[in-house]
Amino acid sequence: MLEFHRSVCRYESIRENQEPLRARIREISQTKVRYGYERIHIELQREGWKVNRKRVYRLYVEEGLSLRYKRPKRHVSAIHRKPREAITNLNEVWGMDFVSDELFNGRRIRALPIIDLFSRECLALFVAHNIRGDDVVQILDSIAKERGFPRMLRCDNGPEFISKVLDKWAYQHAVKLDFSRRGKPTDNAFVESFNGRLRDECLNAHHFPTLENAREILSAWKQEYNERRPHSALNYQTPAAFAAAMRFSKNDSTQEKPNFLI
Repeated sequence: MLEFHRSVCRYESIRENQEPLRARIREISQTKVRYGYERIHIELQREGWKVNRKRVYRLYVEEGLSLRYKRPKRHVSAIHRKPREAITNLNEVWGMDFVSDELFNGRRIRALPIIDLFSRECLALFVAHNIRGDDVVQILDSIAKERGFPRMLRCDNGPEFISKVLDKWAYQHAVKLDFSRRGKPTDNAFVESFNGRLRDECLNAHHFPTLENAREILSAWKQEYNERRPHSALNYQTPAAFAAAMRFSKNDSTQEKPNFLI
């Protein structure tokens, strides 16, 4: 015999349907892109919604609308607030981040890998003593000449990435800049993982007497990574083979099918 009151079994929730409120919160956040939950709560009160601040906050968080840290000043190409969508094609999203090392004499060098996050292909692996915003734009332009421009570019808040020259380049070519939140390297997780492989398999395994030697070794490693290394996320295909197969299937689907009717 179970010793509890029968009303416990027969209880039915009397909570109101929250979906209209959720929808309105999403609408306000999309039109008022820099509003936090408190300002959204005020907007709701003005519209006649009888809802307290704690409920607005709970729904606001559940919908994933929390604002990121303040974006760079006048960065017109930066994304304000938008849920990340699944990447479904080549050139949709590129990612980039710096990794540092040093020559045998102790002088610092920096490497900038740029990755297609769909095919996992390393599009560029630029190595220099210093890399400025102008250099980043030149590298992106050189890739775009062969592959076209990406729809979005993921990066952190480094000075080279928040520079006006990169913002201007992105604005001119309709490329959205998706900045990582401060202290959240998982916002650009694949590039962080790529840099870890680069350090373990290449940077930590070699001494670099000169900058030219470092460029040769990293270029060879990039070719090995793209053309020889199987990737588990690609069903153990290499990034280059996967990208080639995707381009072939896309071209094949766009070809006009023959008409066999007489």
